[in-house]
Amino acid sequence: MRKTLLLLAPVMLLAACTWGITLDDAARNVRTAWSGDVSGCRDLGKVTVSVMDHVGPVDRNNITVRDELEVMARNEAAKMHADTIKPLAEPADGSQPWGAYQCGTRQINPMRSPNTPAHAASAPGNAQTFPIHGG
Repeated sequence: MRKTLLLLAPVMLLAACTWGITLDDAARNVRTAWSGDVSGCRDLGKVTVSVMDHVGPVDRNNITVRDELEVMARNEAAKMHADTIKPLAEPADGSQPWGAYQCGTRQINPMRSPNTPAHAASAPGNAQTFPIHGG
């Protein structure tokens, strides 16, 4: 029994890392423009957020870290009265800069791949996937 508790303790500690990061009510209205054009939006500034990307010698799950960074950026952007955020760089060492914008009801048009026909990017029901870089 004691050995089981000792083996489960590190797993429980790693799982506890995400418990405190939640999306605020105001941040629910903040969109993420992953690759969209925000040039027509009002630039409200930059926020840099950070989370632990490793616990001791153990690296945390990259997707979880990215998700937490987005949630934190949306929370900070809501405090600035922004309605859209966009990553300005890839995460590095658990930190990532984001741009905060006020776009109103303006539709954010995603940039399309040069190999994607114009009709495919805008047709309802079509979806594009993009590879996640990083490790």
